Amino acid sequence: MAIRRLFIKIVVSVVVALVLIVVGGDIVVNLYGTPADEPRNVSLLLRLATAATIVIGLCWWLARHMTVPIARLVAATEQLAAGDLRTRVATVLGPRQDELGDLGLHFDAMAARIEALILSERRLIRDVSHELRSPLARLNVAAGLARRHAGPEVSSQLDRIEREAERLNQLIGQLLMLARLETGAESAQRVNFDLAMIVDEVAADADFEARGRKRAVRVVATEPCPLTGFPELMRSAVENVVRNAIRFTAVGSSVDITLRRLSDGTEPVAILVVQDHGHGVPASALPHLFEPFYRVSLDRRAHPESAGLGLAITQRAVQLHGGSVSAGNDPGGGLVLTFALPLRNISL
Repeated sequence: MAIRRLFIKIVVSVVVALVLIVVGGDIVVNLYGTPADEPRNVSLLLRLATAATIVIGLCWWLARHMTVPIARLVAATEQLAAGDLRTRVATVLGPRQDELGDLGLHFDAMAARIEALILSERRLIRDVSHELRSPLARLNVAAGLARRHAGPEVSSQLDRIEREAERLNQLIGQLLMLARLETGAESAQRVNFDLAMIVDEVAADADFEARGRKRAVRVVATEPCPLTGFPELMRSAVENVVRNAIRFTAVGSSVDITLRRLSDGTEPVAILVVQDHGHGVPASALPHLFEPFYRVSLDRRAHPESAGLGLAITQRAVQLHGGSVSAGNDPGGGLVLTFALPLRNISL
């Protein structure tokens, strides 16, 4: 049915064009005429000029009628792929009774279904995480009471219970943080802050921790980088990356941090680079590092306590500030994570 409507529209357009060419040519010749002493090809030129004008105008209208809604559909698809689940096209396409109108309706139905599924998943993660907090708290209380009355022979088992409970608590906290970021729950708390100050504070705290592992965290250079957004979220983003780098940098080496302000005549951008001096990651794993619960096989063996949520939280926090984060292997060895953040007021 949709193809039939398109065929009819094209046939009607062609017929109208032919009629206009014939009628329009006659009108032009009758209005302006040609003197008797001029060649007959002048009349033919007038007809051809009229025909060309009509055909060009009709083709331009038909092209716009077909390509403008397609361009709007492409833009909507890009918005949906970028994470804007509220994207719809029915209002911008208008009441079209053709195949493009049908495509717009199907697109909106698909977008609504995707939005419902993703929001349902996010609510499930948030609700389950909240529900786990209560039994976990009771487990910690029970372990504490058991330690008071238990002998030394069960002390190691109780230590293990408390460690696993703490890991569960951290995992629940990360899940709740990710759920808040995905639903935009932090959007009402924007303030002005300097990224350089956060980097210095995170580096100082991380260096104290790293020295206990015979490693170090070194700030190579920083520049003032004012942002508008959520300083605690950005602190978590930077801290996740730096602590991750501490785990993988070689013993005796350092995690190097550089924060610079770049401006190429357009919008100034803060570039934050965190580099370790470990073995890096396989090239095939680089595109997946920021996916929730993804861990490189080496990371799973060496750090089973990691849930693979830190870099996912980092990416979402950076995106909330209008920026991006990427990962790559340094030719000299080690993983390099790069933040790019526009230095302007962010409208979320």
